Amino acid sequence: MRIYEAADYQGMSRRAANILSAHVILKPGCVLGLATGRTPVGAYRQLIEWYKKGDLSFSETRTVNLDEYRGLGPESPQSYRFFMQEHLFGHIDVRPENTYIPDGLAPDPDAECRRYNEVIRSLGGIDLQLLGIGRNGHIGFNEPGRAFELETHLATLSESTRAANARSFPAGADMPRQAFTMGIKSIMQARRILVAVSGADKAEIVRRAFTGPVVPGVPCSILQLHPDVTLVGDRAALAALRETGARICG
Repeated sequence: MRIYEAADYQGMSRRAANILSAHVILKPGCVLGLATGRTPVGAYRQLIEWYKKGDLSFSETRTVNLDEYRGLGPESPQSYRFFMQEHLFGHIDVRPENTYIPDGLAPDPDAECRRYNEVIRSLGGIDLQLLGIGRNGHIGFNEPGRAFELETHLATLSESTRAANARSFPAGADMPRQAFTMGIKSIMQARRILVAVSGADKAEIVRRAFTGPVVPGVPCSILQLHPDVTLVGDRAALAALRETGARICG
């Protein structure tokens, strides 16, 4: 595993964007696994800036997103399809038909999970998967205690995850209790994984993820077993990991 430290969120975002853009430049038709939430927004902003300068193109790139809330359609401002359109897709030349996100309005959840698994397989798998880490160690919506061998499935969100994500919903809005998510098995089948973390509130879970035992209670700990993981974090997020003596590059 390679670990890179940046001084702050902006530096972490730029480093993550460098890795993503290099992959697109070297393999224009690559399949990128993308994430939502606050952490990747800065990296997406940097990618947009480079695209507008003419430094890279996404016209041949295919993307698959980690997850989507059940019950939300693409027009809902809280849906992850809407998020991706607002923060990345609507500002670059990626083709809409090459962007894949689970259908939050699918009437048959099991059929939707099978469909999304087949989408990933039909694309030849994921070349580079971008991940964030939740405070309880979840990746995607794979909550603590879930089996490592799951592919795309319908997850019930923990109260801590719902509380952390509630800020994206209007006051009084009924936040979904379930979401479609790639499973740990799907994530681990990606050829490369890029983990981006920021903030002191992630420091302890980052330490547990990469130096503690590999257990379902800390879903992100499974990343220790992947052959090609890059962790990019700001100084605050990597503080506890640094104390373990882990080799960290500037």
